[in-house]
Amino acid sequence: MQYIHDRITLDPHLCGGKPTIRGLRLTVQTVLEFLAAGDSPQDVLESYPFLEMADIQACLRFASENLARQNFISFAA
Repeated sequence: MQYIHDRITLDPHLCGGKPTIRGLRLTVQTVLEFLAAGDSPQDVLESYPFLEMADIQACLRFASENLARQNFISFAA
């Protein structure tokens, strides 16, 4: 298992190798989807009592850093 930022883990044997939170069976993607759907961080914490605010912040940082590494093609004319 590989740790990223002490909160995000990568394990090929857990959740199909998707990034998870602290080796638990909750993916970064799931947390981000809740936030994108309009749930507040507090809503997510209430739904998953084992989470901490630092976990949600780590998910956001993980997503931001991964987007920063992507090369996007501009379609602006």
